[in-house]
Amino acid sequence: MDLNQIAFGVYPYIALSVLALGSVVRFDREPYTWRTGSSQLLRRKQLVAGSVLFHLGVLMIFGGHFVGLLTPIWVFDALGVPHGAKQMLAIVAGGLAGSFALAGGALLLHRRLTDPRIRKTSSFADIAILVLLMAQLLLGLGTIPISLQHRDGHEMLKFMNWAQGVFTFQPGVAGHVADVHWVFKAHLMLGMTILLVFPFTRLVHMLSAPVWYLNRRGWQLVRTKRALPRRAEALAPTYAQQQVARRAAEPRPQEAAE
Repeated sequence: MDLNQIAFGVYPYIALSVLALGSVVRFDREPYTWRTGSSQLLRRKQLVAGSVLFHLGVLMIFGGHFVGLLTPIWVFDALGVPHGAKQMLAIVAGGLAGSFALAGGALLLHRRLTDPRIRKTSSFADIAILVLLMAQLLLGLGTIPISLQHRDGHEMLKFMNWAQGVFTFQPGVAGHVADVHWVFKAHLMLGMTILLVFPFTRLVHMLSAPVWYLNRRGWQLVRTKRALPRRAEALAPTYAQQQVARRAAEPRPQEAAE
């Protein structure tokens, strides 16, 4: 088994398996970590500007990749969409979306690295995943000059056949991208790596944002500033016990009448 087969024939299934199983396990075992860990109270203006640009660009990129790579080729042929036109649409739309996401990501990364308070509350994973996403955006934009040399859309068909072959478990899918430019290969490898680490980062909120965030009841952690001694805290009556004692102390209707 050669390196190309391992990278594009085996690694995709490893990344997708970890993505699926890791997300389920994290949601089951650590549901309260299934969040973005927002720091919106600090430098809010820069956060809003960077977040809007970044999320807009990423959503456009995700939608474009999903439709462009996983839509069967015969659908485009049936609709009369030439491969060259699809290629140019991907270049223009992808370049615009990538520029939005890159600008927004730069604002978010600058904010997280330069503000001492935000930096102190940021984990290694928070910074690392943002750096990986920025690198992926740069690689994606770096494919545009190469794609302009193949305006007939022939190179795009290779990636479509590869992606659809992975999801339909076709053998020999790695052969579809064996001879593509190394920038494309690096873009694919880093994309699969992001899927691999996805369940262990704040990116998991992307899976629940359309559903859970719209109808969740939420939870609240309350801390009291009053410190009780351990024995007193252990002997302190619960709320239910307090209610029972209060009702027992209240006079009954007959006693009140007398």
